[in-house]
Amino acid sequence: MKQLLKSAYVWNQTTKKFTPNQQDILIEDGIITAIDNDIVDADAQRIEFPNLHISPAWFDPFVSFGEPGYEERETLKNGSLTALKSGFSGIGLCPNTNPILSHKSDIEYIKRYGTDLKIRPIGALTKNFRGEELTDLHDMTQAGAVAFYDFKNSISQANVLKVALQYVKAFNGLLINFPEDKNLTGKAQVHEDEVTIHLGMKSTSAINETIQIERDLKLLEYTGSKLHIPYISTAESVDIIRQAKQKNLNLSCSTSINNLFFDTQQLTTFDQKYKVHPPLRNAKDREALIEAVSDETIDFVTSDHQPINIELKDLEFENAAYGSIGLESFYPALNTLFGTDKAIAILTKNWQLFNDQVAEIKVGQKAELSLFDPDNNNKFEIKNIHSKSHNAIFLNEDLKGKVYGSLIKDKWHEN
Repeated sequence: MKQLLKSAYVWNQTTKKFTPNQQDILIEDGIITAIDNDIVDADAQRIEFPNLHISPAWFDPFVSFGEPGYEERETLKNGSLTALKSGFSGIGLCPNTNPILSHKSDIEYIKRYGTDLKIRPIGALTKNFRGEELTDLHDMTQAGAVAFYDFKNSISQANVLKVALQYVKAFNGLLINFPEDKNLTGKAQVHEDEVTIHLGMKSTSAINETIQIERDLKLLEYTGSKLHIPYISTAESVDIIRQAKQKNLNLSCSTSINNLFFDTQQLTTFDQKYKVHPPLRNAKDREALIEAVSDETIDFVTSDHQPINIELKDLEFENAAYGSIGLESFYPALNTLFGTDKAIAILTKNWQLFNDQVAEIKVGQKAELSLFDPDNNNKFEIKNIHSKSHNAIFLNEDLKGKVYGSLIKDKWHEN
C-alpha cells in the first residue's frame, strides 16, 4: 500500500523549523521511501490539503480514558482513535480507572490492547491512591509501566515518598507526585485572588502547591532518585523549580494547557467547564508559566485530557466534577499561544518524559506523522469533538490551527 503526501512543509527535528519549500513524501507499506519536490506515483493514495505541514506525530504524557471500569466516559478504542485523529501517536495513560492500574495484570491488560496508538501505561504509586502502602512497583515495571503516579492525589506522608524514591532507584523508575498539600486545600475549589474572593468562592492560595514542591525536592535531593512534578500552576512554583534545577537534580516538571491559556477571569461566568485541577490561577501566574515553557524551565506540557460523564459535570460549579477533555484542542491551543515552531517543539519533546524516541522524517524510517494547517483560524465546537464525553474547557474558544489527522505506518486517521 502506498500513500503520497503532496506539497507539504516538513519539520526538521534538528533545526526545530519547517522547510522553506514544499516537498512530497512517498510512503510504501508504512516506510518512507522518497522525499522530493515533485513525486509522481499513480498507484499511491494521494493525500493533499491546503497549507499542509507535516511533523513527527505527537505525544501527550498525561491522558485519562476510562476503560476499564468507566467506559461511559471513554473506551480504549474510541479514546485511541480520538488521539490519532488529533495528531498523536502516543500517550501516557493515567491509572485512574476501575480497578486502578496498580498490579502487573492491570498493566498487561492495557499493553494487550492493539492499536496504532502507542499507549504508555502509568501505574499507581500507592494502593487505592491513599498514599499509605506502595504498590508492586517492580512487577508493574516488568509488565511495561513507564512511571508511577497517584492520579491528582499527592503523597502526604513524607516517609512513603522517601521510601518510594529509594526503592525505584534499583530499576531507574520514575515517580510522579501531584503538587498539592491537601490539608491546606481543604474544601477550596478555586485559586484565591481578588476575582474569586469577590465571587464568594471557596479558595486557596498558591502555598498549597509550593509547600508540597519544596518538601518533595528536599526528598529528591536526599535520595538522589528521579522525580517528575506535574501540573505546575503558579509563578512561585516556577521560581522554586528554576532554582532547584541549578542543583542538577534528576528532576522534570510539566504544566497543563488549561493553566497556560486561562486564568481566574474566566470564573466570573460560574461555568463548570472551567473547573479543573489544579485550579485556574491569576494572570500573573499564567504569564509566568508561559515564560517558563518558553525558556524550558517547564519541560513538558499536557492537554490534561480527562473525560467526565455529563451527569457529573453538568451541575452548578460547586458540585461539578473537575476535569476537561483536551486532545482535540491541544495543538490549536498551543499554536495560538506559542506559534507553529514552538508548538511542534513542545509536542515532539513530550516523548522524552518516558524516554521514547521522536520519530524521524527520513527515507527508510517508519511513517509516524502529524498533518495540520497552522494558519487556519476556527472556533472549537462540538463538531470538533471525537471523545465520548464533551466536557471541553476550550468549547467555543477561538483558536488558530487545524489538525488534518495522523498517518501511522500505512494507516491514515483523518480528523
